[in-house]
Amino acid sequence: MVLIEGVVSDRGSKYAVSGGVVTDRAGVDAFLKELKRKKKYAKATHNTWAVLLSDGPLKNDDGEGGAGQVILQMLEREDLRNHVVVVTRWYGGKHLGGDRFRHVATCVRTYLEAL
Repeated sequence: MVLIEGVVSDRGSKYAVSGGVVTDRAGVDAFLKELKRKKKYAKATHNTWAVLLSDGPLKNDDGEGGAGQVILQMLEREDLRNHVVVVTRWYGGKHLGGDRFRHVATCVRTYLEAL
């Protein structure tokens, strides 16, 4: 598991990104379970994720409408398969509007550069 914290901080919201190799939905579930063993991540406002598996793409916005699609599109552009990417957000009390999508993209870019 690769975990990068402190990627973005904006109006009190903080973002982190994590990811790792998975081969199926059960692998995604196991990855998320392992991530959420860290109390900080279990209490996060959103753990949005996406993955391109051999049997098709999967994504979950976890209440951050549209964020999973942003991650998925970036994975498709890079053709990064069998690799789940999770963007975690701790809400800071102020709405970010469309900036939240830019922050999700920044997190994914940071993760891809770290590979």
